[in-house]
Amino acid sequence: MLEEVIFAGFGGQGVLSMGQVLAYAGMIENREVCWMPSYGPEMRGGTANCIVTVSDEEISSPIIGMFSTVVALNQPSLDKFEAAVKAGGTLIYDSTNIIDPPTRTDIDIVPIPASEEAVKMKNTKIMNMIVLGAFIAKRKAVSRESVLDALRKVLPERHHHLIPLNEQALHRGAELAEAGLPVA
Repeated sequence: MLEEVIFAGFGGQGVLSMGQVLAYAGMIENREVCWMPSYGPEMRGGTANCIVTVSDEEISSPIIGMFSTVVALNQPSLDKFEAAVKAGGTLIYDSTNIIDPPTRTDIDIVPIPASEEAVKMKNTKIMNMIVLGAFIAKRKAVSRESVLDALRKVLPERHHHLIPLNEQALHRGAELAEAGLPVA
């Protein structure tokens, strides 16, 4: 198993957190992992992305240009990384924030109204966990249980009361991905 994914969006959307949680979940499952964040000096609102590789074998290089999965949380990220999905790969995007949806026909396109769902769940900060839940459901790179274990390690103790809400968000994202929403 080899999963090479890039999570991309604006700073403040939880892009780096999604990648970090996925990397920790991979470590919990005794996989080889690499987490490589990239972000500008702006705290919130600047571009941010991170590349995560989860593999059953040694990882030869953390630097890759083509991905098995691209997760785009905003239009600039979709515009930049749509072409970087390998043929047969997956592109997951927050359909709430994307005006011009992807156009490729050689990949699995998964629109998730993550921001809209987070508002319905009364906490916009869980949007990233909704998307991560969709990713796990579609790609099966790690188990949801490992992601929950990873959250316990990544989240500071003072935020552990939010783990049940994050679990609901992961579940909702999986439901949305499995429902196969139509691409606009």
